[in-house]
Amino acid sequence: MSIRGLLRTAVLLAFAFTATAAGAAQRVAIGTGGTGGLFYIVGAGMAKVINEHLPGVTARAEVTGASIENIRRVAAGQEQVGFSSASTLYEASAGRMPFHSPQPVAAIAYLYPAVLHIAVKADSKFRTIDDLKSATINLGPPGSNSAVLGMRLLNAYGVFDISHARFLSYTEGTNAMLNGTIDATMVLAGAPTAAMIDLATQRHIRLLSVNKARIGNMLQKYRFYRLDTIPAGTYRGQDKDITVIDDPAILFTAKSVSDRMVYDITRTIFTHLDEIGAIHPQAKKIKLPTATNTPIPLHPGARRFFDTQQGQTAQ
Repeated sequence: MSIRGLLRTAVLLAFAFTATAAGAAQRVAIGTGGTGGLFYIVGAGMAKVINEHLPGVTARAEVTGASIENIRRVAAGQEQVGFSSASTLYEASAGRMPFHSPQPVAAIAYLYPAVLHIAVKADSKFRTIDDLKSATINLGPPGSNSAVLGMRLLNAYGVFDISHARFLSYTEGTNAMLNGTIDATMVLAGAPTAAMIDLATQRHIRLLSVNKARIGNMLQKYRFYRLDTIPAGTYRGQDKDITVIDDPAILFTAKSVSDRMVYDITRTIFTHLDEIGAIHPQAKKIKLPTATNTPIPLHPGARRFFDTQQGQTAQ
């Protein structure tokens, strides 16, 4: 072979080696939600952190229909990591509706709270959740976690009336409150959330607190829910703490994903929380001490990372 031929062969082999090396990078698809939602915003930030700090792995946040779709896609191996509400993830693991069989999912970490806001006009007669029996109330989009939790809560109080329920988007609910076609609206989101900020800016509103004694049986039945607090001053005109129900955001994976991969992803996220916290105020609530508060068992790879951190803290 001529020298020119040898050189050409060497160049082709070099290109082939480069392409092979690039193709060897492990790809991690992260199922999030719509582009305007917090799942997507935080998921895109996590993908950026993984790409910058975990060699050999290429991560991408994917736009999806959120919790239910993410669970189905992760279980099918179409995504490696996903975001879900705690309630949906628990029901998927147990094989409850809308899932027809237990899904092979495992938790990576508790991320941040998503709390159920219940807003009424400040000058209305509705001062407690008990008063909502006669109220026309928006529970959130049909089939949403907000609507499911809202119905469970109102049933726990004995005030749910389907004829008074509306199933509107959060924006539609805000507009309906403003034009007087409904009396109350619910929003399940991290506080502060845009829908409530918008409403409180245009109208004086009152947020209603839940009474722990009234919902004890509900919390026993649905152990993935937690009590939380919206601190005074979070919204315009809010002069006291509000007790609310939290259906937190959980990062999860499939049981079949390798321990090493899940360990590396968990380590990368939790050793760069400063970068993730800069993405959004809610992302600042992702903390190592609360990370293991998940509704289903942790993946062994995530468990190994958190056990290592606890061991280092104990030293």
